[in-house]
Amino acid sequence: MTDYNTIFAAVLIFNVLVTFRSSSYWKKYFPGTSSSDALNKGTKSDEEDPTPLMSSTGDVEKGEAAGDSGPKANAASDAAADIRHAHLLRKYLVVYLLAAFSDWLQGPYVYALYDAYGYSQHDIAVLFVAGFGSSMVFGSFVGGMADQGGRKKFVILFAIIYAASCMTKHFKDFTILMLGRLLGGIATSLLFSVFESWLVGAHSNAGVMSHIGKSFSMAQYGNSVIAILAGQIANKAANHAEFKPISENSGFYTGGYLGPFDVSLVALVICGCFSSVLWEENYGGESSSNDDANSKPKSSAIAALIGAFKTTMRNPDILLCGIISSLFEGSMYIFVFMWTPALTALTKEELGDDFDGLPFGVIFSTFMVCCMAGSSIFSIAMEKLKPEQLAVFVFGTATCAFGLVVYAGSTTSGFIAMNLFEMTVGMYFPSMGTMKGMIVPEGQRSAIYNLFRIPLNLIVLFSLLTDLTPRVSFILCGTMMSIATILQIKLKARRSSR
Repeated sequence: MTDYNTIFAAVLIFNVLVTFRSSSYWKKYFPGTSSSDALNKGTKSDEEDPTPLMSSTGDVEKGEAAGDSGPKANAASDAAADIRHAHLLRKYLVVYLLAAFSDWLQGPYVYALYDAYGYSQHDIAVLFVAGFGSSMVFGSFVGGMADQGGRKKFVILFAIIYAASCMTKHFKDFTILMLGRLLGGIATSLLFSVFESWLVGAHSNAGVMSHIGKSFSMAQYGNSVIAILAGQIANKAANHAEFKPISENSGFYTGGYLGPFDVSLVALVICGCFSSVLWEENYGGESSSNDDANSKPKSSAIAALIGAFKTTMRNPDILLCGIISSLFEGSMYIFVFMWTPALTALTKEELGDDFDGLPFGVIFSTFMVCCMAGSSIFSIAMEKLKPEQLAVFVFGTATCAFGLVVYAGSTTSGFIAMNLFEMTVGMYFPSMGTMKGMIVPEGQRSAIYNLFRIPLNLIVLFSLLTDLTPRVSFILCGTMMSIATILQIKLKARRSSR
């Protein structure tokens, strides 16, 4: 029998060590042990040829001008930039982590709630497909609308839409639940595009683009912590009260699996309020604090989508980013669907009739701690590597991880391989976030980010609509990771040749 608690303890210790190594305390107690910090200050080559943040018209925003004179002036400029970045990061994390918290609360209980209402597996599958289909279709348009209408406004809209989705969960009515899935799909598209777009735009406006990698690393680390916390709170909320209708023959239910959705609703209300107070508005193409973006004529959502598609197809770097991100995140979603039946099958094969279930709480916590370790490894690696270089290692390692899962001879080896993949997930998001921040035009950022999610959702729908075994699914994931590795090598070569 696999000792999940021992593996969790080992992973936790490893995470503590790499987190300390990536923190400012390491530099404080062990000065001179790190090379120039590429994550915060940029590598030497970056200082000589800073990567531009492009506007929608292809203009280059320099962020901060080169140092005026002497090391003292540069040191003062760096210190001021650090202060601006710390202030910006605090404002972002408060809002983003509340949004992520609300999403993590719901995830484990959506299927369980539909099942508790008595719907068949086919009906539940239809609801899930509707959610991903909504994200693919409607999400394609809301990105362009956010770039034009204001990303802060659409973060507030995210909170409203997702809160409405939570409220629909109380009704034992297929039509209302379907409406909730459609709203949830739109909200998910906003969560994975508008927040990131606002962050990159805010860094550009504050002149701290060189700190963007650190911001994505901190966000990913915090997201993993929040996931563990949300799992514990959701479990308590789900067991707090009995699941029942408010009255006999009523279609409105309370308690039970609805508890996590109610907590999520509260978190979303707070998230929307905080974003309205703490965040400044930014728009696609905005390069300063003026209202130039407001003075430009607004195009329709369809025109914005078409424009984003044309920009993506004309720019090979953007196209490669989109394909790579869809392949990795598609594999990640398939992994989420398949790790439970895969581990269950391996354990049953080992234990036979002695099998009495898996410790899902410990397993999930181990995965999240691996993600945390991965984000810390990203911070360490960025002292010497550029994100496009690190990404080659990330995708190559993910390919090997899926290969190990496919050919795992025991539950222990399969579980360790899964944790290796989760570690690459922790490295992937800050790496890809930094690359997209440098490559995608600011004026069309949200629109293009949502365009990237169309092939991703197609991959997820394919996984939901086909009856693939876990082993075949992981072979598919390994194949996609191999392709992503090859494409990332090509992207790195293109970026290095400039």
